[in-house]
Amino acid sequence: MKLLVTNDDGINSLFLHELISALKAAGHELYVVAPVKEQSWSGASKTRHRPVKSGAVDRGFGCPTWMVDGTPSDCVNIALAHLLPGKVEGIVSGINVGFNCSLGFILASGTVAGAWEGALHGLPAMAVSQDVAEDIYAHLKDRGGAPDGELLATLKISAARAARLVTTLFPAAPVNSFTVHNLNFPYPCRPDTAVQRTVPAQVHAPGLFSPAAEDSSHRLLWGNIIDVSPAEPLTDIKCLEHGAISHTVLDYTKLGH
Repeated sequence: MKLLVTNDDGINSLFLHELISALKAAGHELYVVAPVKEQSWSGASKTRHRPVKSGAVDRGFGCPTWMVDGTPSDCVNIALAHLLPGKVEGIVSGINVGFNCSLGFILASGTVAGAWEGALHGLPAMAVSQDVAEDIYAHLKDRGGAPDGELLATLKISAARAARLVTTLFPAAPVNSFTVHNLNFPYPCRPDTAVQRTVPAQVHAPGLFSPAAEDSSHRLLWGNIIDVSPAEPLTDIKCLEHGAISHTVLDYTKLGH
């Protein structure tokens, strides 16, 4: 299939690079349009108050590649309207560093939003995220580290599993379904790790910002997640805790029902 690939961690994210490699190995024809820098927690926002720049780049992917100095939604919207030489058959967004689970975080996710922008154009769409431990997350994000060892092995397996799921899920997706396949991979992930259908967990997420500093500023923190989900059906968070791959179908046509 002809696919557009984006993410919210920026074009230099090795998690994106592994996804591109796996999708190419699965035989897909790719176009990559990703943010210049990290756009995590940007949700489905579009850049309104300044011009957005795009430019072709070569990152060694072996496919047409552009950078956009905006959000994942900007990337997909601009790509489909102005950058790609023709139509694509689906959108894949990721792989995100860390999970995108629960009602508390799916709506804020730039990764999910990149896929959702494709769904808004009537296309099949998938968001892909890799769960990691807190210390690994800090190593990757705060300290600029790269995945290695078991994490790199897991990442390659998750990317390959995602590429295979694209092959099976996208051809069956009707036009204008307005759905996003939200995939969250556990750590570690293995070739035989089960895929389970899930729903978004119902959580409270208080205390996401620090107390006011001397300049009255508050900084975003990772607060406590209070899971108030009923016991059934299986949620994305519980699925990851059990070591399985979470597959949630986000059907936006159900909003208001």
